[in-house]
This record gives sequence, structure tokens and C-alpha cells, in this order.
Amino acid sequence: MQQKDVGERSTRPDEHHTSTTEKGAFCSAVCTCGWRGPARRARSQARRDAADHPGGRET
Repeated sequence: MQQKDVGERSTRPDEHHTSTTEKGAFCSAVCTCGWRGPARRARSQARRDAADHPGGRET
């Protein structure tokens, strides 16, 4: 399976792969479907956002 960049959208709409990214002091959950969670100071909360995203599974 080919890896996708975090910002790249999935070619399959039912495919969700979440991860977290950091920018300065903030961390956000992102998904290959294009969804992006809110910026958080707590990494644990960003990971929870990723896990709560429908169909999301962290990669």
C-alpha cells in the first residue's frame, strides 16, 4: 500500500487514517479524508480527537 502525506486526501472516501501534527506549541489531529481537528496544547487531547474521528485509526 502506498503511503500518503498527511495533507493528501484519500482516493477512497471510506478510508480514514488519522495522525497528529505539531505546529509550534500546538498539536492537531488530521485525517487522510481532509478532516482536521482543533489545535490543542495537550497532545493527549489531539490523539483523543483522532481516535474519536468517525472511522479514524491512527497511523
